[in-house]
Amino acid sequence: QDVYKIGGIGTVPVGRVETGVLKPGMVVTFAPAGLTTEVKSVEMHHEALQEAVPGDNVGFNVKNLSVKELRRGYVAGDSKNNPP
Repeated sequence: QDVYKIGGIGTVPVGRVETGVLKPGMVVTFAPAGLTTEVKSVEMHHEALQEAVPGDNVGFNVKNLSVKELRRGYVAGDSKNNPP
C-alpha cells in the first residue's frame, strides 16, 4: 500500500498479505523492480508478529533498501519460492 521511513528503524513497506506468509528473516523480492532484501521485522497495529498470514495488514522492516527504491503498488514475494 505504501512505504515509510521510520526514524531509528528504517524503510518500512506497508501492505496486505495476499497469499503465503511473511516472517522475520525471510528473503523477499520486490516486483517489478527486482530488488531482493531480508525482512528484519513484521508488525501489525504496533505489535511484533512472528508470522503474518493472508488478510493481515502489516508493516515490515527491510534491510538495505531506501524509501526511494520502493514504490506504492510493488509486490513482495518469497525469493526462494517462485518470486514475483
